[in-house]
Amino acid sequence: MRERFWDLPLDRLDRAEWEALCDGCGQCCLHKVEDADSGRVWPTNVACKLLDLRTARCSDYANRRRYVPDCVRLTPALAGQLEWLPATCAYRLRADGAPLPGWHPLLSGNPATVRAAGVSVIGRVISETIAGPLEQHIDWGDEEPLEVERVRDEDDD
Repeated sequence: MRERFWDLPLDRLDRAEWEALCDGCGQCCLHKVEDADSGRVWPTNVACKLLDLRTARCSDYANRRRYVPDCVRLTPALAGQLEWLPATCAYRLRADGAPLPGWHPLLSGNPATVRAAGVSVIGRVISETIAGPLEQHIDWGDEEPLEVERVRDEDDD
């Protein structure tokens, strides 16, 4: 790989450089819930069934689309368009012309800095195979969850 390839525009990276740009945080492998009315996308703490929760890496990256057909194949064009990519994502940062953060393994030389920076999903997510309804796992950030009106049963008296 070329020296400081991560400073190049995304469309100039070769396949190995493109793959090496991933910081391994696992955030892109979390399910999202879209509000049908507003179009807003809410993150959850529910990971794709292929995400290895101990490493935050895909357990079958080469064949992932066979098992998860809606898995997004990230491209240089998409990197700057997908609003649900985390603000810390190296692909999104570079698509916007921003530098990589100092904790990125390409700069730090240590993949553990992703977790130390609080960016990794390791220890913070649950697999979709056991999660149940996604709506119960929405990360509301600083917003309050939508209030749901409770209808009283006649038996509640």
